[in-house]
Amino acid sequence: MNTSSTANVAGAAATATTPATAVSLRQDASIIGLVGTAHLISHFSQLLLAPLFPWLKEEFSVSYAELGFLMTIFFVVSCAVQALSGFAVDRFGPRPVLFGGLSLLGIAALGYSISTSYWMLAGFAVIAGVGNGVFHPVDYTLINRKVSPSRLGHAYSVHGITGSLGWALAPALVVTLTFAWSWRVALVAAGLLVFAVMGALLLNRDKLTLDVTPPGKGGAGPDNSLSFLRIPAVWMCFAFFFWYAIVLSVVQAFAPEAARYLHGVPLALVAMCLTIYMVCSAGGMVLGGFLAAEPARCERIVGIGFGAAAVVALLLALGSFAAWMVPVLFGAMGFASGIAAPSRDLLVKRSTPDNASGRVYGVVYAGLDIGQAVAPLIFGVMMDHGQYRGVLLGLALVQAVLIANAFNVRKVRRTALANA
Repeated sequence: MNTSSTANVAGAAATATTPATAVSLRQDASIIGLVGTAHLISHFSQLLLAPLFPWLKEEFSVSYAELGFLMTIFFVVSCAVQALSGFAVDRFGPRPVLFGGLSLLGIAALGYSISTSYWMLAGFAVIAGVGNGVFHPVDYTLINRKVSPSRLGHAYSVHGITGSLGWALAPALVVTLTFAWSWRVALVAAGLLVFAVMGALLLNRDKLTLDVTPPGKGGAGPDNSLSFLRIPAVWMCFAFFFWYAIVLSVVQAFAPEAARYLHGVPLALVAMCLTIYMVCSAGGMVLGGFLAAEPARCERIVGIGFGAAAVVALLLALGSFAAWMVPVLFGAMGFASGIAAPSRDLLVKRSTPDNASGRVYGVVYAGLDIGQAVAPLIFGVMMDHGQYRGVLLGLALVQAVLIANAFNVRKVRRTALANA
């Protein structure tokens, strides 16, 4: 009787475990998908204007430098808002902040489409920067608090992949619609897409709910909002994303053109370099998501990924290759960087107090916007002076700095634990 009862209890437990696991998987997949879709829109909105510069230059009789300044406005505003929005996420929860950001991105895209002067574009770039600044604190707070720890690596992987898809989608959509109709129609379509995604997220808003600790409850609520700034690992993570943004900016804006001059690459192949880099980076993120399942090795994975990427950059700078090999090397560099991406995000997760997720990610990812604002000032001058080899050598050097930075994050985190 006892044996039978035990068997029945065990059987019931086994039967109950499978549905619970299935529910957990569905919940995790739902959160990952919703957050990833929002992240796609963030990256999509970052590249709405840049592909349209030839048309905007003619429409408003401005220089490329003035058009480039629109992007500087966008990222400077986004940087400031990103640091501040983390406090709002921890105070009010991620959901209202997310919908506020999406609303502003949609308004900005529609505003671009009706602009009649350069300064109207600049004003809407400010609005877009405010909207863009909320996403990393919102996204990572939702992922870290609502996704099962065993699936965090996959969540970070999908998050990175959707961002890359957003970058790829923006020029494909707006340039195609501009050729078919006009740049104004293209930007209206972009704005409608933002609001369509927002509508889909609103239909699933219950899944984006997250309880917040009221101020003054238990000493761990949002009233202790600045204590996280005393954590050395937070500032090491900030520095990491600053250097990572420089790598990304160089690859997106200058490295393909530098390789063209060094290796005699035709313009058609140059245009493929960034696309291949991004596609291969997304593939690397898939593999990186599995590798990041073991948090203890995240620094080693970052070191291996960016180490391999640095080697490819050195080969491009110092070697001699047939033109067709250059896009292949960019693909290899993208794949290596993609492998490191989920572990990169895990570095921040392991350095973040549970009650300060929004604030930490807001400050850390502000480094991303600062790096993207600084990089063109340095590497653009190098390109203007014909220092094409120096651009690629600089890319390799910054990737090496990323490796050292990752291990410094681990060092200061362990020191903090030892002293606790």
